[in-house]
Amino acid sequence: MKPSEEERRQIERISSDLLRRVGEVAGAKGVACRGILVGSAARNTWLSGDRDIDIFLAVPEDGDLGVALEIAREIAPAHEERYAEHAYVHAVIDGFEVDLVPCYDVRDPARIKSAVDRTPFHSLYVSERIKGREDDVLLLKQFMKGVGVYGSDLKTGGFSGYLAELLVIHYGSFLRVLEGASSWRPGIRIDIAKGADISAPLVVIDPVDPNRNVAAALTLDRMSQFVAAARCFLKSPDISFFFPPESHTMRPDEIRAEIERRGTEFILLEIIAPDMVDDVLYPQMRKAEASIKNLLEREGFQLLRSDVDLLRGGDVRARLLFELSIWELPSARRHTGPPVWEAEHASRFVRSNPSPLSGPYIENGRLVVEITRKYRRAVDLLRGEIDRISLGRHLSSGERRILSTREMLEQMDGDLAGFLTAYLNKRVTVC
Repeated sequence: MKPSEEERRQIERISSDLLRRVGEVAGAKGVACRGILVGSAARNTWLSGDRDIDIFLAVPEDGDLGVALEIAREIAPAHEERYAEHAYVHAVIDGFEVDLVPCYDVRDPARIKSAVDRTPFHSLYVSERIKGREDDVLLLKQFMKGVGVYGSDLKTGGFSGYLAELLVIHYGSFLRVLEGASSWRPGIRIDIAKGADISAPLVVIDPVDPNRNVAAALTLDRMSQFVAAARCFLKSPDISFFFPPESHTMRPDEIRAEIERRGTEFILLEIIAPDMVDDVLYPQMRKAEASIKNLLEREGFQLLRSDVDLLRGGDVRARLLFELSIWELPSARRHTGPPVWEAEHASRFVRSNPSPLSGPYIENGRLVVEITRKYRRAVDLLRGEIDRISLGRHLSSGERRILSTREMLEQMDGDLAGFLTAYLNKRVTVC
């Protein structure tokens, strides 16, 4: 959990070299640009094994971020360019994941020109207040990681490192954070700073930006998961909260047996997705998941649960999994029409259903017919209607395939086995 001296020396060496290179390249180009080490590496609050270094390249407020991007490219020739609010450089240097991020060197956080401009102020705020509590931050981060709530990316919807640091500053220690969290309720507001009236499961006003909730990415489910784990730990402390037993991927025969034991049917939708960052693709996947759930339930099928997964390596594949407790329906279905007294609508309804199985007849003043269902099986419904579903801008045009339970099990690879294992074994700590 706590970085070794060797890890500390490595990160200090790489960070110092990068900062020095920023100054050298900027000087050679005759431009104003200074490097700033930010994030947990700058505050000694990074966990052992975390190999992330964030260097911001700050240009004057009236400067050009393109200049900083050129410097980043030169510092890390073997890199890929990524995009958040604007382009930045990502590289792997001596085994460390390095982000070189252009920003404006603003002197007042109220005058930021891009979202990343506030990050150096975050570093300054925490650095001035975290001294002597670094180990408490490490404990809290490892606890959050162990119980599955660490990470403010849109896939996780959990706690950011900055939020963990602010909680330790506010409550005073790791244990006091857990004690405080054990009584949290949705909508709780922690007044680290006075700010805007914001509605969210947890509100922690950014002391650098009073209009921003540091916990904006935290979902109600992840907050609740943390609350439950905090209560359990305080009741019965155990190292497994920090380092849970390593889970193994189930064998195909184990997965098959578990699915048979559940007595449900699965549908797997797999879409070839564009190579974009997770925080772009995951909202699209969740949107597609919601659209498909609405379609299935609207047509009378009953969904037990669903989940999404993103597989990288070669093609980027978005996987959407649906588990149904009712997946096949009878041929006949009811179709309720307008009230009889709406003459024009009633006539149109009768004309549009010229050969019903039964009807039209009247129930509670409305016309009813019984007609033949177009799709009896949920998998056939999805296959037949997938082109009419809103899958999101980045997934709509991708090549796709739709698999039934049998087809999914027959074509299962190691990555799918891992996804299904996590799905079938889903559980959180509650006591």
